[in-house]
Amino acid sequence: MAASASHWHSYLGVIVSRERQRLEHFQRAEDILLTLLEGVHARDPRFLVDYARNLEALEFALCASEDAVTVEVPLLINGDALRVLACQPGDTPTGHHPGLGTCCLEVLSPGTDLEDWTSTMGEMEWGGGAGCLVPGKVLQHLKELLVSAIVHCQRQFLLQPGDLSAENLKEDTMELSLLIRGGWKTIRFDIVPVVRRQQQPLRLKGRQSDRGFPEGSLQKATEEAHFVPASPHCWRSSTHLPILKLLQAVDMLKGPRLDSLRLLDQLRSQDWGEAGGKGALTFNQLKMVLLWSTELFPSPEDWQDLEGSVYRLLVILLRCLATWRLPHFLHPEENLFQGEPRDLTSLYCKVESFAKDPLRFLRFHFGLPARTNSWQADTSTRALLRLPDKDGSYWDTAYFDILLSQVTGTGGPGLVL
Repeated sequence: MAASASHWHSYLGVIVSRERQRLEHFQRAEDILLTLLEGVHARDPRFLVDYARNLEALEFALCASEDAVTVEVPLLINGDALRVLACQPGDTPTGHHPGLGTCCLEVLSPGTDLEDWTSTMGEMEWGGGAGCLVPGKVLQHLKELLVSAIVHCQRQFLLQPGDLSAENLKEDTMELSLLIRGGWKTIRFDIVPVVRRQQQPLRLKGRQSDRGFPEGSLQKATEEAHFVPASPHCWRSSTHLPILKLLQAVDMLKGPRLDSLRLLDQLRSQDWGEAGGKGALTFNQLKMVLLWSTELFPSPEDWQDLEGSVYRLLVILLRCLATWRLPHFLHPEENLFQGEPRDLTSLYCKVESFAKDPLRFLRFHFGLPARTNSWQADTSTRALLRLPDKDGSYWDTAYFDILLSQVTGTGGPGLVL
C-alpha cells in the first residue's frame, strides 16, 4: 500500500510542479488583456473591467490541456431595469430559430443609455417597453472597441510583435477570441459580454442545500444571474462563474479534493482522448463530477487520502458514462453528455481500466496513450452502474457507497471504507 501511495503522490507532484509556471504565463497574458479592456472601458464606460480574475486563474492552473479561458465583460446595466422573457420564434428574424433555454432581455423604460443596443423584434413591438437588448449589437460594438484598443496599444508600443493575434475576431461567433502570449505560452481568451442581475439564490429541488459544501457557498455562488449571448438575437443563462465559485468553495474544504480533479484531468488529457487528439471528455465535465462527488460524499472521512478521493470521483464518472447521462450540478435536468453513445462507451472502458489497474497509468509518457483495447469490462459492475433510475432514486450516497465497494473490491486497491 505504501508503494501504491508513493505512485499516486509522485504522479500528482509532477502535475502540481507545473502549476506555478502556468500561473506566471497566465498572469503575463492577463496583464495584456486587462490593458486592452481598460482601453475599451475608456472609450465606452458601459463595458466594465473586472479585475477579480482569481477564479479564471484557478481554472487555468487546474486544467491540464490548453483550453480557452472564458472572460466575461460585465455591462453597466441596472438588472432591475430589464425583464427576462423566453425567446419565441416571432422574436427573431426569419431563418433564425431561438435555441432551448434562450431569452430576450427587455428594457422596461427609455432613457437608460442603451438605445444603440436595443431593437424591437416580433412580439416585443407590442410589449410597451423600450425594446430588447440585442446581443449581436453589443458584440459588434465590443469587437470594434477591442480593435481600436489594440491599434492604440501598438502605436504606444505597449504591445511587442507576437504578443497578440486578433485573427479570430474575424469569426462570426458568440465570443471574441484573442490569442495572447504569456512568456513562451500562447493563451486563448474568449471574451463575452455579460449582463448580471440579482436573483433569489438557487434552490436545489429535493436536495439538501450546501450538503458537503461550506455553509452559504451555494447561496453566494447563485445570488446573481448571468446572461451571455446565445445568438445574435437571444441571450442564455451562464453558469460559468457560479460553477467556478463552487469549485473555489470546494478548495476551502479539507482533503485532496482538487488534487483528485488535477489527477483525473491529466489522465483525461494524456490517456482518455480519442483519435486525432480530440477528447470525448472535457475539463468542464470533470468539474461537474467533482461537485457531485462533494455533495454525495459529504463526510470529511471520505476525503482523507488521495487514492480514496480519486475513486469517489471515479464512481460518479463511471455511473454517468454507463448511463450516458451527466446531470448539470445546478440544473440536473440538463445532460452534459451530448456525444455519440459509442464514444461514451469507449471512454467508459478507458476509465474502468484505470479504476481496476491505476498503477499502469500513473506515469507520464509521450506519444500514444496507454492501451486499453484488450480490457474486458466487468459485467457485474456495469450491471450495477446501469440500474434504471427514472425517478433519480439511485442518485444518492448509499448507492454510490455500494458502487465504491464494488469498484475497489474487484481488482482495484484495497480501500478502507
